[in-house]
Amino acid sequence: MRVIGITGGVGSGKSAVLEVLKQDYGACVIQADLVARKLMEPGGASYEAVVKAFGPAILNGDAEIDRPKLAEMIFSDEKKRRLLNSLTHPLVEAELRRRVLDNPERLVVLEAALPNEAGFRTMCESVWYIHAPEPVRIARLQRDRGYSEEKCREIMRSQFSETEFRKVSDVVIENGGSLEETRAQIQKIMDCGNG
Repeated sequence: MRVIGITGGVGSGKSAVLEVLKQDYGACVIQADLVARKLMEPGGASYEAVVKAFGPAILNGDAEIDRPKLAEMIFSDEKKRRLLNSLTHPLVEAELRRRVLDNPERLVVLEAALPNEAGFRTMCESVWYIHAPEPVRIARLQRDRGYSEEKCREIMRSQFSETEFRKVSDVVIENGGSLEETRAQIQKIMDCGNG
């Protein structure tokens, strides 16, 4: 089995790369954020600890964690973000490892916005950094998610810098152009076996 890690900042186009790997190479894609989200659902492994730490104010009417409300809380407070990560990352790491080990596919792709957390780097044979220029990322987020430029920049500031992403990655995919250009880069990497 080959395990590739995909990382990059918000709006860099990681989803497009994941789709190419799924369609063209039959990859099984596991997204750390979706795993974390599942674990924070009522009855999930992280739910009780997160509600206890952040209080019932983070719950919606269905007793589910209101993710936008929680995100708003942690993006503006580094201490709270670290607390949330300490409660969730060990459980996310365990679940990611279980899913990788139980997977029958020859190619597994793990996607995570924070490659230094939840044991991400140690699970991957190589890590690909998906890069797009900041103006492209902001335009995508405004178009696809309806974010203001201010919100885009706030989220970007809370993530790794380009230098930090490059430092923890083995491969860089330039994803500021067309899908065909991105697909050609992926094909070259996969054909060479460098990914």
